[in-house]
Amino acid sequence: MARYDYRCTSCGSVFEVEHAMTEHPDITCPTCGSAAEKVFSTSGIKFVGSGFYNTDQRGGSSSTEATSGSGESSSSSTTEGSGHSCENCPHKQ
Repeated sequence: MARYDYRCTSCGSVFEVEHAMTEHPDITCPTCGSAAEKVFSTSGIKFVGSGFYNTDQRGGSSSTEATSGSGESSSSSTTEGSGHSCENCPHKQ
């Protein structure tokens, strides 16, 4: 069940009604009995930051050139042309 805000078209009273998301009931104002309309408002969720990727929560520096942005790559333990290190890869086992 979800909670929705409704506003009376007559007296302007705002109240909350709980019903399923699939329902579209005719709601009346508990104060005056007139028809009420659903109030659409912004969400309480706020996304702040440069971006939301799986690498955002890493504890240390990034280990790949693509996510670190350093522009340097380690060629000593890099597979030919692939751009990654096989040191800890699961396919190496």
